[in-house]
Amino acid sequence: YDGKCVFCRIARREEPGTALLPCEDEDLVCFRDIKPGAPHHYLVVPVKHMGNCKTLKTEHIPLVKRMMEVGKAVLQKNNFSDLNDVRMGFHWPPFCSIAHLHLHVLAPASQLGFLSRLYYRVNSYWFIT
Repeated sequence: YDGKCVFCRIARREEPGTALLPCEDEDLVCFRDIKPGAPHHYLVVPVKHMGNCKTLKTEHIPLVKRMMEVGKAVLQKNNFSDLNDVRMGFHWPPFCSIAHLHLHVLAPASQLGFLSRLYYRVNSYWFIT
């Protein structure tokens, strides 16, 4: 836990302005992005503080898969069912504003605006899917 990390505080329910969405994985939390790039834009975050996506190793593959499953489940609970029109990924440092691992879940990807299409561009220099 890092008390200076806003995502750590959100995960511990210490940020009253951020509502957590129902999440079936006790090691993860999910909430809406404060600057949505799509009609559905959620962040899936480990409760335990982890560095950004550059710190991921082979042993983290199950965690990333669980993060993706939570993202899909949250979309479905929010009446979005076309899982072929979803973009998920991580901003690559130094392009991530919070140094706590977080997966962006955006849908429908086909409705991303011009800037969002750039900002969340598939496997770009700054965003990896």
